[in-house]
Amino acid sequence: MGDFGVVADVSTIIVDRLRRALADVRPGPVTAELNDLSEPVQVDQAKLTVFLYEIAEDPTSRNRPHVRTLPPAAPTSRKPPMALLLRYLITPWGGNQETQHQMIGRALQVFYDDAIWAGEELTGSLAGTADALQFTLTPLTLDQKSWIWYAIQKPYRLSLNYEVRVVNLDSLDVADLHLVRSRTINGTPLP
Repeated sequence: MGDFGVVADVSTIIVDRLRRALADVRPGPVTAELNDLSEPVQVDQAKLTVFLYEIAEDPTSRNRPHVRTLPPAAPTSRKPPMALLLRYLITPWGGNQETQHQMIGRALQVFYDDAIWAGEELTGSLAGTADALQFTLTPLTLDQKSWIWYAIQKPYRLSLNYEVRVVNLDSLDVADLHLVRSRTINGTPLP
């Protein structure tokens, strides 16, 4: 489970994995970077930008029970983590059309060949947890993709839309539980 930095950690994990995968795309060098696309993308070298464009709550994970810890640690009850869906726009920039298509193809391979990232593949607040990130190519129509580009006030570019689920964001709502050590009914202690 992740703390408040979990969204940034997921973005960093994606960028690091894409950088490693793009190392053999020619002509190089080719890289990946986190970018909010608010400014023009510097194309001094070919790159894939990773843009987190939407965060939503996973509706299938609502109404989960509280998480309880039991002795020997101090017993607590915590509100279940908020399950998030992160939606990313992955776009090639710079280089020629062939290089851009190779970058898109490599990104598709990375997310298809290893669609679930878990265990040692996770870093930051997700390191050492039982969490797993599931990557799905999001089927958007051309109109839906155009609206995303329109919203960020950029002309449409060929890009991939990926959804990452489930990213668990820990709750700060923790209550201490007190163990029942004895009971009394009608003034008579029970064994």
